[in-house]
Amino acid sequence: MTGPPLEPSDKDYDPRADRAWRHVAEDTPGVSHREPIGLRERLSLNRMGTFDWDLDRGSMALDAGAMEVFDLRPDEYDGAPMSLVTRVPPEEGLRLDEALSQALQDGHSSYGAYFRLQCRDGTQRWTHSQGRILHDADGKPYRIIGIVREATSELADSALLRSLQQERQRQTVMVQQTTAALARALSVRDVTRVLTGAGGARRFGADGLVLGLVENDQFEVIATAGLEGEVPDDMMVSRLDDTLPLADAARSRRSIFLSSRGELIARYPRLRPYTDVLPAGSAAFLPLIAQDTVIGALGLFNAEPAVQSPEARNLALALAGVVAQSVQRATLFDQEREFATGLQATMLPRRLPPLTGGAVTVRYHPASVGRDIGGDWYDVIALPQGRTGLVVGDVQGHDTHAAAVMGQLRIALRAYASEGHSPETVLVRASRFLAELDTERFATCTYIQADLESGALHLARAGHLGPLISNSSRHIDWPEVRGGLPLGLATHFGHDHFPETQLFLEPGSTLLLCTDGLVEQPGRDISAGIDALSAAVRAGPTDLEALADRLSDHLWADPGSEDDMALLLLHRLPGPGGATTPRLRLHVHQADPSGAAEVRSALRRTLDQWRAGAVMHNIEVAASELIANALTHTESGALVSVELLPGTPRRIRLEVEDRSSRWPRRRNPGETATSGRGLMLVEALADAWGAEPRGAGKALWCEFAVPDTADLTH
Repeated sequence: MTGPPLEPSDKDYDPRADRAWRHVAEDTPGVSHREPIGLRERLSLNRMGTFDWDLDRGSMALDAGAMEVFDLRPDEYDGAPMSLVTRVPPEEGLRLDEALSQALQDGHSSYGAYFRLQCRDGTQRWTHSQGRILHDADGKPYRIIGIVREATSELADSALLRSLQQERQRQTVMVQQTTAALARALSVRDVTRVLTGAGGARRFGADGLVLGLVENDQFEVIATAGLEGEVPDDMMVSRLDDTLPLADAARSRRSIFLSSRGELIARYPRLRPYTDVLPAGSAAFLPLIAQDTVIGALGLFNAEPAVQSPEARNLALALAGVVAQSVQRATLFDQEREFATGLQATMLPRRLPPLTGGAVTVRYHPASVGRDIGGDWYDVIALPQGRTGLVVGDVQGHDTHAAAVMGQLRIALRAYASEGHSPETVLVRASRFLAELDTERFATCTYIQADLESGALHLARAGHLGPLISNSSRHIDWPEVRGGLPLGLATHFGHDHFPETQLFLEPGSTLLLCTDGLVEQPGRDISAGIDALSAAVRAGPTDLEALADRLSDHLWADPGSEDDMALLLLHRLPGPGGATTPRLRLHVHQADPSGAAEVRSALRRTLDQWRAGAVMHNIEVAASELIANALTHTESGALVSVELLPGTPRRIRLEVEDRSSRWPRRRNPGETATSGRGLMLVEALADAWGAEPRGAGKALWCEFAVPDTADLTH
């Protein structure tokens, strides 16, 4: 069934109607308004032609339009496809051949490909070929009929589209990267580090930038990147007026876009003396506005002059908004942190008491990242009879509550210590005080009662790091110091016992106390931090203040610790007569069954540092026998001293001192006797031995020659 014939529409369509169009001189002569135009002419007018390729004969016929597309004259083409090599470069011919071969292999009836032509004037032209493959009755291809057309403008439009898409993608990535980088910036210093660090200016699509903040009706530059030179001093701080672009943008709350350095200087003549500093290209000056408040301005500079597109301006404005929010957040963070750290600083001692026979210095640093503050503290307390109390501790937590608890605990511990109590009693009372506070916090602490005249150190610790001792020869030792549970927890669990340990600080030696913020880093074993601290003290400066600066400014600050840190250094001044010899002194309590084992462990570490070699075992056995004699046959403890004597050959002297005036007697026990062989062993192992009176008691001593092969210079 057929419908009625179509009638012409009574409505005319004219593409020129109601549209803007331009008068153009016609460059195709011989075409009149009403003259019919044939098919080939229509194709030629659209830069298109046809070809007929006889595969059996190997000839290809090109019409006039195709000849024009290939930029060929009739005498330049003989009908053979290979004649086109003068216009089709080899790599482009391979592109065409690959497309045709794939179509033949797959049995397709058509193919198409883009390729480039080499015109007679040397320029290249994009072309597209589309062919219909004809097959005979047996399915064999025998002829290809197709068209070729110029495609340069078509691909240019496509390339422009891809360019726009790539630009939008680039802008999206820039916003994402900038937002992500600034999201991790907590302080204003962090924000400036993001803007001025590697790739900072490139995140904004610029070659250089300047950031400034508004404060007290003044504009201050706080960060620059990518400029040829430094910002002049008289430009770092300026009034909020229209003589400088950043201050002008902040004052007017309007963005300023300039296409070149000349335009910048023409608008702001005050910049004329500083032409060498300014990049030659375009610039943008953007106010930083957060919560309807202007907090600063951002300047972006490019090396090449250009008129910024609307897209580029919108991107700059969006990034300025991100920077404004980050700067505002960072400013509030800095204010909060300044208040918190100031509160904590007021709780630490402002001055240290003078010391006779020694020197002390302290360092404290709040955490380098985050808004939290910690409960670390130190204290140096003047005690009766010329002694000195040394305290380093850490309250659990990183907030103002931890700081408040720290302040109360420090005052309480100072009061108990000032009354002259022993270290154990001081920590027991401090633990009970903390347990009675309305808090769930606990604290770790090490307390030392030091007598610098004799070098005696009486110390106790509550879940805290023990001390490090560096003698005058830079030998490092971490003596074993028994300890109890942290303060507060010890009382809660009914174990508020903090064993006291006695050590000796030789003249010229330095004692170090610190909190774990100095030796502990996230993701790293604390033993690595302890080793690093030992190496830093061994290689550090001899001056006490310089050593404290080295440890706090490099060992702690460089990794960016997330914890705060308290550090205390005590140095015992050397006595008259020059440098002292390396020495270790330890005390063993009468009622302490594990004391002898701890002394042997410390002795092994010391002898290993001295490279005692083969005599190490003999010294350890002799020490065990002499300590056992003192604890068994006297009612006092034992003071063990081991000293590396100078001379050739070098000797190691071991002394065990007690408070008994009863003189030792060497016996000859029988075969079945269970005791009495101690002094016999000492006599057999040592090169020399003897006994000396020491005030209210005596000292048994023995000496061991160190073999020449042992290196004692370590």
